[in-house]
Amino acid sequence: MHILMVTASLPYPPASGGALRTYGILRGLHEAGHKITLLSFHDGEISPEATPLANYCQSIHTLPPPQRTSKDRLRDLLLSNEPDIAKRLYSDAFSWQLRAMLAENNYDLVQFEGIEIAPYLPLIRQHTQARLCYDAFNAEAELQRIIFHIDRKEIRRWPAALYSRMQVGRIARFEKQLCQTADLVLAVSQEDAAILQTMSNGKPLHIVPNGIFTEQYTETTSSVTLGEYAIVFTGKMDYRPNVDAMLWFTEEILPLIRNKVPQATLTIVGQKPHPRLSALQKQKHITITGWVESVKPYLKAAKVYVAPLRMGSGTRLKILEAMASECAVVATSTAAAGLNAELKSALVLADRAQDVAQSTVRLLENPEHRQTLGRNAQIAVRKHYDWSALIPRLIAAYKDIGLE
Repeated sequence: MHILMVTASLPYPPASGGALRTYGILRGLHEAGHKITLLSFHDGEISPEATPLANYCQSIHTLPPPQRTSKDRLRDLLLSNEPDIAKRLYSDAFSWQLRAMLAENNYDLVQFEGIEIAPYLPLIRQHTQARLCYDAFNAEAELQRIIFHIDRKEIRRWPAALYSRMQVGRIARFEKQLCQTADLVLAVSQEDAAILQTMSNGKPLHIVPNGIFTEQYTETTSSVTLGEYAIVFTGKMDYRPNVDAMLWFTEEILPLIRNKVPQATLTIVGQKPHPRLSALQKQKHITITGWVESVKPYLKAAKVYVAPLRMGSGTRLKILEAMASECAVVATSTAAAGLNAELKSALVLADRAQDVAQSTVRLLENPEHRQTLGRNAQIAVRKHYDWSALIPRLIAAYKDIGLE
């Protein structure tokens, strides 16, 4: 089968959740014997041919991302009924490139990775006989609704809450259009699938959870030293759910932890730290790394990994990475949503600030317990969330729309 994968950014290095998923699918499909052509937005800082993607793709095509100004966003917000996320990466040049590739090649499947790139899906429906797949990283309207309900509780966040309120309905209409235009919809969790199913008008919808290549997380030592009471969080740090998680953790949870364990430190690992996090740098026990080549040394050096997310959907790749690295994990129910029962039993669930703090303190003070928890977590991830176990589910989904 020849598959054209269309992505919002080059999925290498796989430094964000979306890139990790796309890279895993791309590599997994190649190893299963399928031909992959990749079309991505890319800023040109790294040559695609110089990355491992060249080993998995028959060809790689890139265009620079469009430059959308604040004025453009404001105009669209006020004058358009389309969601902001549907405008973010629209480019006539990209649309023309996509149509040209469809005219020159007989693809069996065109797969759109995430909602940011999905606006091109309805545009090409009449330009190809290939089957179209929408890989939904999140149930986006539901995610925006949750963000609205959190933001409206704080006066300083009311402008953001107003934005979210305006977007919820627009995103829901857009998601419905995508689900009904695509021949196949992929969801990453049962929770997301239940929401997207209501929009799909009976179109095939399959659950293919996020996964990782677990053999990449087998280091026994770390090149990073964080201390005996190191707490770690990882993620793309301009992504709203991650920013909210760290503000909540540092304001309401970390002080409770340090009352019991004064030596406790927090390391926030991830690219593009949001300006709202800048003030945290003034606290000596908090480190914000910015972009790092790999999160793996930080995961291996962590004593406790925290995932205090209050918003979001899907399956948290950050948790899978932490568990594959044998970390003891404390996570909220929101963060752990989408994980199966065996994985949830191998981490500590806590939703209130006091409970997150108490659970983290217990693990910091009990090395044997956290080591046992970490070992169980690693075993469960290898069993259920390695791409070797997930790619067959993806191929079965393709068979449901007549593709082999």
